[in-house]
Amino acid sequence: MNFAEELKWRGMVHDMIPGTEEYLKQGMATAYLGFDPTADSLHIGHLVGVMILRHFQRCGHRPIVLIGGATGMIGDPSGKSLERNLLDEETLRHNQEAIRRQLSRLIDFDSSAPNAAVLVNNYDWMKGMGFLEFIRDIGKHITVNYMMAKDSVKKRFNGEGDGMSFTEFTYQLVQGYDFMQLYRNYDCRLQLGGSDQWGNITTGVELIRRIEDGQVYGMTCPLIKKADGTKFGKTESGNVWLDARYTSPYKFYQFWLNVSDEDAKSYIRIFTFLDRETIEALVAEHEAAPHERRLQKTLARELTCMIHSREEYDKAVEASAILFGGATAEALHRLDEQTLLQVFDGVPQYRVSRSALETGISFPELCVERCPVFPSKSELRKLIQGGGVSMNKEKVESPERIVDTGDLIAGRYLVLQKGKKNYFLIIAE
Repeated sequence: MNFAEELKWRGMVHDMIPGTEEYLKQGMATAYLGFDPTADSLHIGHLVGVMILRHFQRCGHRPIVLIGGATGMIGDPSGKSLERNLLDEETLRHNQEAIRRQLSRLIDFDSSAPNAAVLVNNYDWMKGMGFLEFIRDIGKHITVNYMMAKDSVKKRFNGEGDGMSFTEFTYQLVQGYDFMQLYRNYDCRLQLGGSDQWGNITTGVELIRRIEDGQVYGMTCPLIKKADGTKFGKTESGNVWLDARYTSPYKFYQFWLNVSDEDAKSYIRIFTFLDRETIEALVAEHEAAPHERRLQKTLARELTCMIHSREEYDKAVEASAILFGGATAEALHRLDEQTLLQVFDGVPQYRVSRSALETGISFPELCVERCPVFPSKSELRKLIQGGGVSMNKEKVESPERIVDTGDLIAGRYLVLQKGKKNYFLIIAE
């Protein structure tokens, strides 16, 4: 596989320093891409970088994952209008280990293959370097004029945000020094990143040229945006995380399932490893019958299996069927509490005392008097006789049915259904 060609047809190349493709054809290349350890999980905004590194390794090259322990203490001004919070070393190390575990699902760090990935932390070579040493040995090689010309710097100086601290202004020098360290110690000659990193990457290229007289390269991918121009990866509740503690597999699956048709056509190329022929066939099938949402379903399957597991994907599909398909009572009872609440997020909720259910109460008393799901007992009886009322996905056959704690899902919940689409959640407290 040709790395540059693979990324091009997937729409994942924005800029390349001249000579990059020729360098990649010479044999096993080494490239790095950095992640800031600002949390102990990556989110889907990081996924493009992860996919690039995996493509790089699949093409026979050696990826270096750089954890920005030092740069994470500063904050990259690129694409941001505010300075970020600084983290202590203990937190950074914890986050580094968590990120490594996540990446290990997708990138080979541990085999004996010559292109096994390497993980480094720039804090390890920055922590012993004094300020005077840095400005003498590194700072003198790059002019302020050169640094001021970068777009990320110009935007902040021209009134975007609250200006820029000296700390952030030096960021490109620190990142350039990272590239030089990896060039010296790992023969790393290529830096990868998003298009917002172009200024930082070219500073590193220039630094290596001036200090080491070395030829190195850079390649960036476009920043992913939704078709409507809004930011990719954000929802009303915040980031979509790769860690199930922060974003459940069900929510993760739902995110991909609900992307627009236009976005699905680009995301299927960027976020899966399906080959070109398969993707083109999928796009054609989708365009012939868009209501079947073939692209979104494939995208949700591929991503959920890749980041979580096939088992979690199957659970997410089953959970989705509870609202939108013919799920069984058994499927409803299998839901864990977190997923159940997410499935029924937004449906009307009522509360009832647990003590009332311990002795048992009639269905009309529960659903009309204690929880006004139905306006009257007469309407409730009429709906039950017509087969239009279910509790926990089972038809309520008689208005005299007694409801007790044995009916509760996860020891707390009752799911009522009026007709096909109207759901209600009763919570026992």
